[in-house]
Amino acid sequence: MLEQLMGLIQDNSQDAIVKNPAIPNQFNSDAMQTIFSSVVGGLQNQAQEGNVGGLMGLLSGQSGTGNNLMGNPIVSGIAQNAISSLMEKFGLSNSAAAGIISQVLPGVLTSLISKVSNPGDNSLDFGGIMGSLLGGQTQQAQQQGGFDFNQIGYALADGKLDMNDVMRIGGSLLGGSSNKSNSGGGLGGLLGGLFGK
Repeated sequence: MLEQLMGLIQDNSQDAIVKNPAIPNQFNSDAMQTIFSSVVGGLQNQAQEGNVGGLMGLLSGQSGTGNNLMGNPIVSGIAQNAISSLMEKFGLSNSAAAGIISQVLPGVLTSLISKVSNPGDNSLDFGGIMGSLLGGQTQQAQQQGGFDFNQIGYALADGKLDMNDVMRIGGSLLGGSSNKSNSGGGLGGLLGGLFGK
C-alpha cells in the first residue's frame, strides 16, 4: 500500500510541487514525503481510534471524490496536518501550503479511492489498506470469523451496505459490543447476518 500511495502523490505533485518555485527542486522529494507522512499518519490515527466506519466510507467513495472530499473530517484533518508540516519544514506561508495541499490531496485520494473500490484493480484493496492501518487485528478477525474488508468495501461502494452496518462491524472488530444480540455469534454471526449467509 505504501509504495502505491507514494506513487499517487508523485503523480499528483508535478504542478503543485515540482513546478512550484516556492519549493526549490532539491526539496521536491521531501515535500512529497511530508504529504505522504500526513496521509498515512492521518489514516492510521483514525484506525487506531476505532473509526473503521469512517475509513471504509472514505475508501469506498461514500464521501465523494475530487474537491468535495476536502469537507470529509478525516481528509480535513490530514490536510491541516500536511499544511502545518509544509509551513514548518519549508517556511511556506499558510496560503502557499494550503494551495499545494488543495492541488495534491484531492487527486491523490480520488485515485486511491478509484483503485481500492474497483474489484477489477488488484493493485490496492480494502483488505490490504485496512490490514496496514490496523496491523494484526484484521488477521485475528479473519481467523475468528472470516472477516473480509474487501467484501464489505465493495458492497459499500455498490450501495449494498450502509454506514450503520459498517459501524457495527467496526465495533465488533475492535472489541466493542455495540450490538449485544450479535455477541453470541461473534464476528462471524454478525457478518452472516449482514450478508445473508
